[in-house]
Amino acid sequence: MPKMKTRKSAAKRFKLTGGGKLKRSKAFGRHLMTSKSSKRKRNLRRSGMASDSDMKRIRAMMPYL
Repeated sequence: MPKMKTRKSAAKRFKLTGGGKLKRSKAFGRHLMTSKSSKRKRNLRRSGMASDSDMKRIRAMMPYL
């Protein structure tokens, strides 16, 4: 049986926390930043957690997580 491949796009976007949850970066923080408030930009720098409904699909993309 050959080894299963990890989806590299998913591996670059998600990291596993100590509690077993998946950490992700927030969207909408790359460009058009002048129209966004300082508070919004500051909160976009922080990481978020992947939702529970997406967890099964993400884990299928990364079998050795």
